[in-house]
Amino acid sequence: EKYPHVGPLLPAMGYSKEQIHDLEITINKVDCERVLFATPIDLPKLVSINKPTLRVCYEYRNHSRPLLEEVLIKRLNV
Repeated sequence: EKYPHVGPLLPAMGYSKEQIHDLEITINKVDCERVLFATPIDLPKLVSINKPTLRVCYEYRNHSRPLLEEVLIKRLNV
């Protein structure tokens, strides 16, 4: 509800004990075939998920302007 632009993704919003617990409950309530984790932390080691999981990695490369650095600087007012 708070992030409608995210679509069917569930962002991990933090890693405190309470946030991890809330994330675990939310994931386990979702009707899905598989849960993909693309976070820097190995969440399946911290939470008990009742469905198959897969950890994925990604890499980012700038291909055109604006560059990611430029967007972040503007967005963060640095």
